[in-house]
Amino acid sequence: MNATGQIPDSSNSARPALDNDRIRGDFPILHQSINGCPLAYLDNAASSQRPRQVLDAIQHYYCHDHSNVHRGVHTLSHRATEAYEGAREKVRKFINARSVTEIVFTRGTTDAINLVADSLGRDFSADDEILISHMEHHSNIVPWQLLCEKTGAQLKVAPINRQGELLLDDCLALMSDKTRLVAIAHVSNALGTINPVERLIPAARDRNIPVLVDGAQAIPHQAIDVQALDCDFYAFSSHKMCGPTGIGVLYGKQQWLERMPPYQGGGDMILSVSFEQTLYNELPYRFEAGTPNIAGAIGLGAAIDYLDTIGMASIAAYEADLLTYATSAISELPGIRLIGTAAEKAGVISFNVDDIHPHDLGTVLDHQGVAIRTGHHCAMPVMEFFGIPGTARASLAFYNNRQDIDQLVEGLKLAIRMFQ
Repeated sequence: MNATGQIPDSSNSARPALDNDRIRGDFPILHQSINGCPLAYLDNAASSQRPRQVLDAIQHYYCHDHSNVHRGVHTLSHRATEAYEGAREKVRKFINARSVTEIVFTRGTTDAINLVADSLGRDFSADDEILISHMEHHSNIVPWQLLCEKTGAQLKVAPINRQGELLLDDCLALMSDKTRLVAIAHVSNALGTINPVERLIPAARDRNIPVLVDGAQAIPHQAIDVQALDCDFYAFSSHKMCGPTGIGVLYGKQQWLERMPPYQGGGDMILSVSFEQTLYNELPYRFEAGTPNIAGAIGLGAAIDYLDTIGMASIAAYEADLLTYATSAISELPGIRLIGTAAEKAGVISFNVDDIHPHDLGTVLDHQGVAIRTGHHCAMPVMEFFGIPGTARASLAFYNNRQDIDQLVEGLKLAIRMFQ
C-alpha cells in the first residue's frame, strides 16, 4: 500500500525483494515450537511481535537510564527525557506531522479516540451529529455512543456492501451542516478493507468537518503522511507496529489541539497549581497527565527505527504479494467462505468453513502450531451485517512467509477432515 492507501500491483512483477530470512532472525519469539510444530504466528492484527532491537532498547533504558522525565536536574533524568522526547520526534517524522506539538502520547488507539471524544466533544449538543461507518472497531463506536448519551448528539452510520466496502457516496450524503465529526477506520481490522480516506477527507474539509482516522491497522503496513491525507486526527497503537503495549499516539492538528480542554488532570499537564486556579501546560503535554510510559515511548521509537530500516514501501509490496498467495491458497479449500472481499485490502483474511465454529477451527490450528484470531474481533456490527457470530482471521506481517501460509492451509485441511 502507498500513502493514499492503495496496494501496489505485483501480479506482473517478480516477488518483492525483502530478506525475510534475515528479518525473521530478528524476532526471538518466532523460533519456538507450539504443540510440537513450528510457530506460524498469523494474529498480527491483534498484536504484532517485537524484534530484538526493540527489546534491547527497552532493556537498555531500564538498565542504564531509568528516571522520571521533565522534572529532574540529574543525569539520569536528562537521559530519560532525551530518549523520551527523541521518540516523539521519531513519530513526527514517521507520519510527517508538522511539529512535535501535534504528537500526543496515549495508552493506545482506544485511549486516543476517547481523548478526542471527551475533549473535543464537550460542547457537542443534541443538534449535532457524529458520522462513522458500519465496519468500525468497537473502540471507534463506543466512545461516540458515550458522547451521544452525554450530550444528546446523534450517531450516524455509513453503510457497507457485501464485499465489505464503504459505500462512499452514501457516506458523503450523510454529511450535513449538523455533522460535527467524521470518525473512520483507515483499514478494517475485521475485513482488511482499505477505506478511501483520501476521497472522504476533502469532502469533509469542504464542509469544515474535522476527520479522525483510526489508523491502528494501517500504520504497520503502509507509509502514512498526515499532511498529505490532511486529516485532523490520526490515532494508532505501538503494539500493532512491532512496539510495546500500553503506548500509542494521537496526532492532532495544532489548531484543534489548542482549542481542546485537557483530557485528564495532574502531573505534566500543568504549569502551575493553586487552590484558586490551575494553568495548563503547552502542547502536547497538556494531554499527558501523570508519569508517562517512558519505556513504551522509547520502545516505539526503536520500532520506528526498525521499520524505517526495512522501508515501508518494501513492507507494503511484500505483504501485498503474501496476501495474494494466502487468499488464493485458502480460497481453494472446500467449504470456505471469505468474509471481506474488497478490491482494496490489507493483509487480513477473515473466513468461515461450512458449519465449523471459528473457535473449533482456532483450536485445531493451535494444535498444528498456527496462531490465528477467532470471534467477532471487536466488530460485532460487522458480524451482524454478514449474519454470522464471528470468523476465523489470519492476519499478516512482513516477517511472515509462504511457509506460514502453507502450514495454515494444511491445518485447515485437517480441520475440514475432522468435522466432515
